[in-house]
Amino acid sequence: MANPRQKDQAWIPKLFKKKVCTTFIEQPSEAGGSSLCQCGNVRSKHISVATEDAFGAAIVSKWVSAQHTTERPTDAYGEVEFVGTGRRPSKFIRLSDASNPAAAYGLVTHHWKIPHPNLVVSVVGGEGEVRVRAWLKDVLRKGLVKAAQTTGAWIMTGGLQAGVGKYVGEAVRDHTTASTNSSTHVVAMGIAPWGMVENHHCLVNPKGSFPARYIRTGPASPFCPLDANHSAFFLVDDGTTGKAGGEASFRARLENYIAQQKVGAGGLRSIEIPVLVLLICGDSSMFKRISEALHSSIPCLLLSGSGGAADCLAELLEETLPGESLKTKALEKMRGKFPDNELAELAEEAERIGARRELVTIYSDQEGLEDFETILLKALVKACRKKSEAACYLDELRLAVAWNRVDIASTELFCGDIVWEPHLLQDPMCDALLRDCPELVRLFVENGLDVGQFLTWGQLENLYAGAPEGSLLHDLLERHQGTSHEPSSPPEYLLLERSLSDCHLSQVARILHELLGDVCAPFYVGLHSAGQKGIGAKGLSPKAEPLYRTELSPNPWTDLFIWAVLLNRGEMAMYFWEMAPDAVAGALVAARILRELSHREMEAEEAASMKNLALRFENLAIGVFNECYRNGEPRAYKLLVRRSSLWGGATILHLAHQADALLFFAQDGVQSLLTQNWWGEMDQSTPVWKLLLTFFCPPLIFTDLITFRSMDDDLRLDPSQPMEMDSLDTDVKTTVGYMMSENTDPPSPPSPRRFWLRRWRQFWGAPVTAFLGNVVMYLLFLFLFSYVLLMDFSAPPAGPSASEIILYIWVFTLVCEEVRQGCFVGSQPVLQRVRQYLQDTWNKFDITALLLFILGVICRLFPDSFESGRTILCLDFMVFTLRLIHIFAVNKQLGPKMIIVGRMMKDVFLFLFFLGVWLVAYGVTTEGLLLPHDRRLPWIFRRVFYRPYLQIFGQIPLNEIDAALIAAANCTYDPVAILMEEAQPCTNTYANWLVLILLVVFLLVANILLLNLLIAMFSYTFAKVQGNSDIYWKSQRYNLILEYHNRPALAPPFILISHLHLFIKRHIRKVQSSKGRHFLLKLSETQDARLLTWESVQKENYLVAQKRQKRDADTERLRRTSQKVDQVLKQLSEIKESERRLRTLETKMEYCTTALAWMVDVLAQSDIAKGRKAPPAQKKD
Repeated sequence: MANPRQKDQAWIPKLFKKKVCTTFIEQPSEAGGSSLCQCGNVRSKHISVATEDAFGAAIVSKWVSAQHTTERPTDAYGEVEFVGTGRRPSKFIRLSDASNPAAAYGLVTHHWKIPHPNLVVSVVGGEGEVRVRAWLKDVLRKGLVKAAQTTGAWIMTGGLQAGVGKYVGEAVRDHTTASTNSSTHVVAMGIAPWGMVENHHCLVNPKGSFPARYIRTGPASPFCPLDANHSAFFLVDDGTTGKAGGEASFRARLENYIAQQKVGAGGLRSIEIPVLVLLICGDSSMFKRISEALHSSIPCLLLSGSGGAADCLAELLEETLPGESLKTKALEKMRGKFPDNELAELAEEAERIGARRELVTIYSDQEGLEDFETILLKALVKACRKKSEAACYLDELRLAVAWNRVDIASTELFCGDIVWEPHLLQDPMCDALLRDCPELVRLFVENGLDVGQFLTWGQLENLYAGAPEGSLLHDLLERHQGTSHEPSSPPEYLLLERSLSDCHLSQVARILHELLGDVCAPFYVGLHSAGQKGIGAKGLSPKAEPLYRTELSPNPWTDLFIWAVLLNRGEMAMYFWEMAPDAVAGALVAARILRELSHREMEAEEAASMKNLALRFENLAIGVFNECYRNGEPRAYKLLVRRSSLWGGATILHLAHQADALLFFAQDGVQSLLTQNWWGEMDQSTPVWKLLLTFFCPPLIFTDLITFRSMDDDLRLDPSQPMEMDSLDTDVKTTVGYMMSENTDPPSPPSPRRFWLRRWRQFWGAPVTAFLGNVVMYLLFLFLFSYVLLMDFSAPPAGPSASEIILYIWVFTLVCEEVRQGCFVGSQPVLQRVRQYLQDTWNKFDITALLLFILGVICRLFPDSFESGRTILCLDFMVFTLRLIHIFAVNKQLGPKMIIVGRMMKDVFLFLFFLGVWLVAYGVTTEGLLLPHDRRLPWIFRRVFYRPYLQIFGQIPLNEIDAALIAAANCTYDPVAILMEEAQPCTNTYANWLVLILLVVFLLVANILLLNLLIAMFSYTFAKVQGNSDIYWKSQRYNLILEYHNRPALAPPFILISHLHLFIKRHIRKVQSSKGRHFLLKLSETQDARLLTWESVQKENYLVAQKRQKRDADTERLRRTSQKVDQVLKQLSEIKESERRLRTLETKMEYCTTALAWMVDVLAQSDIAKGRKAPPAQKKD
């Protein structure tokens, strides 16, 4: 039966061929030697057609591959396993030297699944057993292979285990072993002549080898084994055996073809693949090889100092000037190094190389340990240096993006010599975004790229579609896409970086809604209204593109910021945050998104990175807000409560609460705003006893018992100036409520009636009054509840008493208040209000207490379930009483203790798990040993769980456990009698000693080990929370103040009056609430723009201060010193090059001076110049 892999690759022999010699042309040999054909094979290995045509062979004196061979289907392809190396199999194929390079390239990328390269470095020269110097090995290992690893390059070599190819293979092996990232696999591709491969017969299999076992034997000259460290092999067959050079033509054609292909990130093919020829050493054939490459516009890099042709060409190019002939000097330098009969031809090739010297770069070990990818990129940039148009440098710019080399791009491509049009930078900008190159993005923006003209909705969708396949964002988009990739995808898409083919911003909007919740209005709404006809069940039709995709994004920096945050690209997100408006809100949104993503991320390292970045953005929000608070308190207050149009109408305080930004709430500016809202118009130092006294005696409001803010404080504002942003700084003491209001009219002079009404509202409208009233009335409610349960709870048919009816009415008012909070607070839809209401733990607590009360009352009304109702109501009283813990949040000392108790409850559950294991183990064992005849389940459960639990606290019934203390009693061993409770079960004393040992072990573990473990856990939790108690308390304080700020002034049961008043005011009189302005402020477009401008200025001041602080750090100073040293070294190298050129000019001048002196002497001695004026003499210094 055929192997499925063989069947899948049956098309390969039809496309790729091998060559077979068809004419036996004997080559001259010594007497007695075997008869060999000029192809290198003996007569016996030729086909019959080749040996039968004796007449044709006799008239031909030279064997030519193209004329004396024929092509047949290849018989060697598949995978090769190098026995004894432990490496995974490599791909290989035997193919003709006339094969189509397009087919070969497609075989590698589509069938062999090798990714497309960002660069191809073709290493030529150094074949055979040449001596490779130590510095050259370092260049190969630390330079070439490292560059291939970081840039996604292919390295093409001879593929044999000899010369430079051997050392390239060793460097690839070392990097592959050291690398922990499978995506950075180095691709070393060997192109070797089939006839030079040792033991190549083990690769032959007409049906393909999967794998072929390649065993290396002792090499016999001129054959050489394959190098096991290469990933793929092209074994080029020109029909010869034991002769090198047959692969050169195919290799050159493959390089030319690859140079015409394109590759790019995110499935966008926009970058032409650059090809570079690297010459190391080399024989005389390398002159023609380099010349052909240069005339094909393929740049070359010469390693000076490696010997051979590389040194000769390097010296020729360094010692001559552009435009100068190289032929004469080439003949001088080549004499003695290359065969004399080839010197003339080699000189011609050197002349041709000199004509294209702008494509040649020379590198030697004396230039220092500069990154090799830098050298490669400079060589490619140098190749187009003669061109002045920016478009000619576009591929090199894209290559710099592919390698993320901002240093080369800034010094070589953005040095001022090239004028970049903004539209030319759009494709490199897209590549830089997809490849996460923030410094390059910054460079493009600084050099004229307009992000507002760059980012369209279609471009943004492409960015989301280009999310890396392994990223969390890619998984979320696929989940919301609901469609999978079709299995019949074309082969050319199998190896491209997989991208989402049908990504819409509506999917992104759903993801943002999941991450941000209802705090923000939906993003990207209404984009599909125009041009949506092309969208069906499977997405956009191929020819119908929605019209919205060409529209520009109104907030490009914000959209890019969200994209970078969703991909967890820290530096990119930081740059976009710096450029985007609404800095504080944006940083808090990023913190919220990243913390939500960290909970969904499966990779621990990536999740930790998201949490760290979230904390970084929270600190940025803190820094910018503190800068705002220092420069203008009223504006900072407005900033906290304004509704942000960029972030769906959310406020900074709401975003900070959703992001769990505890540190943000701990800032002085936030706490100052909360304190002012908590006390309202009253003095913040008012004692509690004065509030209580005024609460029970309202006429005291109009006395001087409580200090209120006078109207004169509000009148300090200049009435001639409108209440705009600039006027807010005139008086910091202005009340928060008035400052937040949109009324620009100055307050009118006071009147007695207005004074009384103002005082009344100032007292009852303060959240502290509502809080105090609710606490007092709640304590009265609990007193009434306990009185009813203990003193006035009669069974039916007596019916409820008057106090019980009052309790029912009171609870009804509590239900009305909870319904108001859940369904009528806020401007969001009802479902979102209910969902937001249920997010609070204490609201769930209230609902539980009210539902238990309703259930208890229903059971209480019927005689059969009266006792059940009493039991439920008793439990419900405990729930209502525990609700008092919530009032501790207002106290700075008791508030953090609530957090400690909550954390300790989690510790208790963990402890109970361990304790339960020991309880079950000990309880079941002792029950089976002491009372094996008792079958009563209630008693069994009591003795298995309850008795061991009491023993932990010292209640040990030794008279039931210890046989020496068990008293004689009327007991039985009969299970039936025990079950009928006719007698008590007798204690089994057979293994009583084991029971005592188990008791000792159980008490040791439970009392000493587990209880001390619980104490240690409690101590750790207490120390952890207590150390941050101030932060926790300030965060709780916001929730408490916000709750009582929105509550009516009157507490239950009088809250019904407030509910009726609110209903008339809101729905009948249509009067908006003034309290909403304290925590929710809607500014006009002009005011909002001014406030955001002011915030941007403060953000810039903060960032400048941070950069100054970073610049003064020791590490930054060392970095700047290192950069200056690098610049000095670069200038020294340029000075050295200038000195070399000056020496060359001096030599030329000396020659010209000598020639002119000779001419003067000749003319002076001849008859031509006689009788004429003497030649000028040289002036002496």
